[in-house]
Amino acid sequence: MSDDRMRGDKLLCEVFKSSLQEQMYLYVDKRQGLVEVPQALLERFGKPLPAMTLILTPEKSLGLARATDVMAAILEKGYYLQMPPAKEDYLMDLYRTPTEARY
Repeated sequence: MSDDRMRGDKLLCEVFKSSLQEQMYLYVDKRQGLVEVPQALLERFGKPLPAMTLILTPEKSLGLARATDVMAAILEKGYYLQMPPAKEDYLMDLYRTPTEARY
């Protein structure tokens, strides 16, 4: 991977968290900022709240995404959107089931 935005296999990345959706993050090239993110996505994302800045490398360990996928998306589209993890069905059933207080 090489591009004028990258130095070797490194990419300076800015991560924003969504003000509307818990655990939704937007990764962008720090030097480009949010310029390449479509307006429709920004409207659904809400106000981008700065979360962190990091140097991405193919070997970098990320929580829910592969660094190579994030880097490729940023180079191709200008951003990478990390969606919240899917909730397990049984957790949703627990949420919906009424509980009774026991004293």
